[in-house]
Amino acid sequence: MTTKEYTPEHAAKSGETPAIEAWPNQYPDRRYEIIIEHPEFTCLCPRTGLPDFATIVVTYLPDQKCLELKSFKFYLNAFRQMGIFHENVVNRIRDDIIAAADPLAVEVVGEFSVRGGLITTIRSEWQREDEV
Repeated sequence: MTTKEYTPEHAAKSGETPAIEAWPNQYPDRRYEIIIEHPEFTCLCPRTGLPDFATIVVTYLPDQKCLELKSFKFYLNAFRQMGIFHENVVNRIRDDIIAAADPLAVEVVGEFSVRGGLITTIRSEWQREDEV
């Protein structure tokens, strides 16, 4: 059995997403976390074209900006027709949140539903070096 190689170039071409908007944090002097859960996330397996289902949980510490939830929902829904592996989904969401809101720290967890008897959980964390 041969497998098709899935390269970073494939991941980059997996599909376009709308921009995640951000708005000014009204409490930039306070350290607090925001948790966003999306229990109906879907994307497509790039090898089979079959749908993958997941709960995506984002936890972040805002600095000067917070994610605008409507745009974030549209962003997540753009993955529905995208052929992309679980690891790429979670890391792409993390990177796009960093680009949009420049948080102090962020964690994205993708809890992917059973496929072939396996449940997959992907966790990707990031924090600013000055927050270490």
